[in-house]
Amino acid sequence: MIVVAGEALIDLVPGPQAPSQDSQLPPLLPRRGGGPYNTAVALGRLGSPTAFCSRVSTDAFGEALLRGLRDAGVDTSPVQRGSEPTTLAVADISPDGSAGYGFYADGTADRLFALPPALPDATRALSLGTCSLVLEPGASAYEALLRRAARQGVFTALDPNIRPGLIPDPDAYRARFRSWLPDVALLKLSEEDARWLAGAEADDGPAPVSGTGGRPPVPEDSAAVTEVVTAAAREWLTAGPAAIVITRGGAGLTVLTPDGGALSVPGEQVTVVDTIGAGDTVNAALLHRLDAHHALSRPALAALGPVDWQDILGFAARAAALTCSRAGAEPPFAAELTD
Repeated sequence: MIVVAGEALIDLVPGPQAPSQDSQLPPLLPRRGGGPYNTAVALGRLGSPTAFCSRVSTDAFGEALLRGLRDAGVDTSPVQRGSEPTTLAVADISPDGSAGYGFYADGTADRLFALPPALPDATRALSLGTCSLVLEPGASAYEALLRRAARQGVFTALDPNIRPGLIPDPDAYRARFRSWLPDVALLKLSEEDARWLAGAEADDGPAPVSGTGGRPPVPEDSAAVTEVVTAAAREWLTAGPAAIVITRGGAGLTVLTPDGGALSVPGEQVTVVDTIGAGDTVNAALLHRLDAHHALSRPALAALGPVDWQDILGFAARAAALTCSRAGAEPPFAAELTD
């Protein structure tokens, strides 16, 4: 079983706006979301035995979130419940389909997650990430869960999925991120996340120094960005992960390994409706396909060769493309990815 731990929330996504109402604000449509939540749903739809570990509100949104998990075949028995409201994330969709978010998370249920006594007996992998590792006091409980699972030999996967607006002290968060790496087997992150974590913002402001090696801001040049991101990832590999997968939007995915190996696959061409849930779908697809390769352990992950990674990354690229082709976080079912 793969356990996904982290927040479940409601995305408020702009709906269609009638031409005669240009001066009016578009309606906001509620959609189930949250990076870990989307990952769990995607894993369930792919057919992987999956459980979700979080704290979910008893309000109407919380009940809807649990129904979505159960509909995908996800075990919700590790879910804690609370009377506090559900976190809301207001999505801003750009013309190219990319999404930005504003969060309403003060006093919400998922922030009060407590370290559970144990994970389900059948747990072989644990996936974490996004807001749940930022917002206290829950963040410390999820961090403790990560460290305990790693000590117990559980395969661990991390997707930081950076939301800068939620991080009051970037340098402190970067240092904390580095402290997790010895306990992480698979690190997956977007090129934008890697750039932020490396302290390589594309502006003229002062460069962060804590945990970044004092790297200066880099210009908006794809080759320069790739160079900075790759250098940072190589440094992170020395701290513990057996592999790092970097997503590059429509350009595809790249895996880097501690032995200096690197392999990339192109993105699948698709008409993008929006990118909500695409990275979360990649998380799920990677774990699902790694399981098919019997690679949910550090030694097995390290032993994967180029042909294996070509298959794993290609599968993840196809899955993410399907999610991007429809509105909201709607990851594909296994039947949609049958070769």
